[in-house]
Amino acid sequence: MATHQHIHPLADELNAILAPCVAGRLLSDLGTRLYFPKGIIAQSGEAKKLGKTANATIGMAVKKGEPVMLTSLKEQLPSLTNAEAVAYAPTAGNDELRAKWLEEIRKKNPSLGSLEVSLPVLVPGLTAGISYLSDLFLGDDSILLTADPAWDNYTLVVEARRNAILKQFTLFTETGFDRDGFKKAVMAEAKTGKVRMLLNFPQNPSGYTPTREEAADIVTIVLEAAESGADVMVWCDDAYFGLDYEDNIESESLFARFANAHERILAIKIDGPTKEDYVWGLRTGFLTFASKGMTTAQYEAIIKKLMGAIRSSVSCAATPSQSLMLKMLSDPRNEAEKLAFRNMLEKRYRLVRAFIDARPNHPVLKALPFNSGYFMSMKCIGIGAEELRLKLLHESGIGTIAIDPSHLRVAFSSVDTDKIESVFSIIFKTAEELAK
Repeated sequence: MATHQHIHPLADELNAILAPCVAGRLLSDLGTRLYFPKGIIAQSGEAKKLGKTANATIGMAVKKGEPVMLTSLKEQLPSLTNAEAVAYAPTAGNDELRAKWLEEIRKKNPSLGSLEVSLPVLVPGLTAGISYLSDLFLGDDSILLTADPAWDNYTLVVEARRNAILKQFTLFTETGFDRDGFKKAVMAEAKTGKVRMLLNFPQNPSGYTPTREEAADIVTIVLEAAESGADVMVWCDDAYFGLDYEDNIESESLFARFANAHERILAIKIDGPTKEDYVWGLRTGFLTFASKGMTTAQYEAIIKKLMGAIRSSVSCAATPSQSLMLKMLSDPRNEAEKLAFRNMLEKRYRLVRAFIDARPNHPVLKALPFNSGYFMSMKCIGIGAEELRLKLLHESGIGTIAIDPSHLRVAFSSVDTDKIESVFSIIFKTAEELAK
């Protein structure tokens, strides 16, 4: 049956700007159709700047220049003005917050220097960011490479929503990152002319970040694919960025390494305060684009396409979260408190590390390499992960996650430090009982 595909003139305009660069060549069918309309939001933005007499553009109830707000809500948010609490936010997010987040990215990734990258676009959580990237760049049967094991939501977003294929490469050898497996997967895709990959470090569910040497290998392999003539897109899911517990770990995001690596490499950073600033429920994330030689006009064009994806789904992210984030990021108390939280997590990691290292050849549970983040995972030998999960839950009241038939994930981040030893003792004892 013939299908009708209408490309709006505004989408055509953006496509023409992006055509010479890697971002344009990697767009999905949906990505080529997306645009940001010069409708209510765009016209309202102009009026906000220039409409000094009256701004009769936006569907809000306004009194003396401020949105009205119920007292019952105002009392719950005393630090926010009415506009900061209940006004609509711009589609791409609060401009001041976007600029501040870019400052944070540069501060945490000094090798970026003053390199031009896009202004981060605010999305309602990192999952939404992954979903919007899937809209822009994945179509029917597009292949997205990622590690095995991986966060289960990738499959839901990539395969169920976009009908694309999540192709997994083995993440580990016995001791660390599987360089050969990664290279084989990347170079196989490079032969098709397009490589799309999602790299998540510190990784969920394993809790692993590549060492500096392994990170250099990853960059070399991706560069080799680009130099072979393939267009390469790297999504850097940095949800747990900064939570490294060993000295040999690569401390910067791979985004910084790819941002100016090659004209055929498009790097996209998916990050936010969710875990970095311990604000899980605020649902704020960011997408930042970078590619060697990409122009300011091309960055603006890809952002407009992303804004089209946002506008056509949630319209904009929640304003209170953005206002609170902006105030929080400038508070001088943050660094000391964040360091205390990080030290708490590292102390839990050290206890888990010691427990696992004391049982190097356990016959039933084999820990995957881990050195960072919130989690660690174990391969179940001779027993099912779901069987173990249920027994732990119903007999000992311990909640864990069976991430596939043979791997169990434990979030030590949510276990009080004084319970780590006993919880892991019960997990191992229960696994041994099942194996009998």
